[in-house]
Amino acid sequence: MNYILFDEKSNKKALLPLTYFRPVSGIRCGILTLQEKWEHYLNRPVRFLSEDYLSEKFPFHIEDDNIYINSALLPDDDLVKAVIKLQPDEQLVYNDKILAFRTGKMTWETCQNFKGSTLVYQKSVESIARPYDIFSKNAGQIKSDYNLITANRTSETLSQTNIKIGKHPVFIEEGAVVEAVIFNTEDGPVYIGKNVKILEGSMIRGPFAALENSVVKMGAKIYGGTTLGPNTKAGGEIKEVVFFGNSNKGHDGYLGDSVIAEWCNLGADTNNSNLKNNYSKVKLWDYTQMDFVDTGLQFCGLIMGDHSKCGIATMFNTGTVVGVSSNIFGGDYQPKFFPSFKWGGQRYTDYRYDKAVEVATAVLKRRQKDFEGVEADLFEKVYEKVKEIEELK
Repeated sequence: MNYILFDEKSNKKALLPLTYFRPVSGIRCGILTLQEKWEHYLNRPVRFLSEDYLSEKFPFHIEDDNIYINSALLPDDDLVKAVIKLQPDEQLVYNDKILAFRTGKMTWETCQNFKGSTLVYQKSVESIARPYDIFSKNAGQIKSDYNLITANRTSETLSQTNIKIGKHPVFIEEGAVVEAVIFNTEDGPVYIGKNVKILEGSMIRGPFAALENSVVKMGAKIYGGTTLGPNTKAGGEIKEVVFFGNSNKGHDGYLGDSVIAEWCNLGADTNNSNLKNNYSKVKLWDYTQMDFVDTGLQFCGLIMGDHSKCGIATMFNTGTVVGVSSNIFGGDYQPKFFPSFKWGGQRYTDYRYDKAVEVATAVLKRRQKDFEGVEADLFEKVYEKVKEIEELK
């Protein structure tokens, strides 16, 4: 069977700016991305069906018989079993929302309106519908992913220089260096990926995950519900934050209830507010409405798109959205919506495309990656997509 994760148009737009550079299934929540979760459950690779401009980096392959799965879904045993049992031209539906369907070849446009014999899914379903769902559901997803990827495996030994408090385990992959760290696992497990370095004096509460080659700086204070994606550097005080990977918050400063995409850098002493002074619910910029929308959340921090940066001592308001490839600096509180490809602070101007490419090239080079070919093509296509959505002049 050929499994394809398809993006709903409305869902992909609702998750901007985090889905400019990736399909919805490329989002990380817990330890794994949505794609990786499905591949673990199905025990095989999956394909992608999203906007055409993403297809070079995220290829799709269609056969005569396919099962299309809504890419925003967070899988579990019951849902996976129901998906696998689908027969040709059947669709699985929950509250009028298509979860999955089985049929022949379809395009991204036509799969939005599939009609077939309907099976109603009787159990609850979890999905990623808005950017704030990522950090809100991260603690629970760390726990479920932990069980998924560590089952029937043995952890490396935790050095005796560390202190462990709590009933849940600490799982350490090969090559990780962890010394003189305090772990509190009372509320959930800790997962330490391959070649991770957690430097001395750090205090970490579970559920927590640090993926391959990430670094926790000396004396970091990290609360539960936090994920450091591959090649991430983290320091200071962090609470319920998801770093997709290849991003840095290497210095002191507070970051809470936030999502940071790839190739971002937060300057020293960057801080964000995640709670309003009057304790009211937080509003957040919504790309489907092109306006601020009530999240229903009391705690909501920063959503930052790929390739964006901020200077030292940057201050972000409660519920701030930063687009892709923007460079932010200045001593005042920054706007609660900072568009893509912009340069400045409270007063900003367009970020020249050639300068944005120059910075992206330098950033990738520092990680021994080339900004050419597929990466360069995607960057240009995203720039055009931003002009279409954000009316960039």
